[in-house]
Amino acid sequence: MKNKGKIVMLLLIASEAFFFMALIIAYVYYRNFTNATDTVAKNLDVVKTGIFTLFLIASSFTLIFSKKALLNEKYVLYKILMATTILFGIVFIIGQVNEYMGLYKKQITLSQDIFGSSFFTLTGFHGLHVILGIIALSILFGISFGKLKIVSISAIQGVDIYWHFVDVVWLFVFYFVYINPLL
Repeated sequence: MKNKGKIVMLLLIASEAFFFMALIIAYVYYRNFTNATDTVAKNLDVVKTGIFTLFLIASSFTLIFSKKALLNEKYVLYKILMATTILFGIVFIIGQVNEYMGLYKKQITLSQDIFGSSFFTLTGFHGLHVILGIIALSILFGISFGKLKIVSISAIQGVDIYWHFVDVVWLFVFYFVYINPLL
């Protein structure tokens, strides 16, 4: 087995994919197949969240180029692109925290109703995954300044797969929670 870490990461992602699918399906079910009124959708700022979404998507591209720089032994470029990836992830989280504070001011909370619960659970777990990804990326970034200087390719491949997964999940969340109610 050539890269056990990559296989373990793929298994983790497969289980997480089912978890997120269940959360998305529950949200869509409550909105489309029950008599409950979606109390969250009308209070979401789709444009602002769309901008923060672009930062998250851009972070996938900076990570791709960072990995390519590492493979080509361009370590300074690797560090710049990895720092940019981390920064873009942090900007996304800041956007999510800002959105949560705005919703809280409008009395929309986790315990308000089924939509508050499912919205905060779905977006909160995604945010947690982004934070875990930022931590993993930061560890790889920090290693490049230590005694080792060179980050192993297998380490970045595992984190790379995870980060792209988190981005793809967000695209589904953004569509079903933010865009679909407008259609």
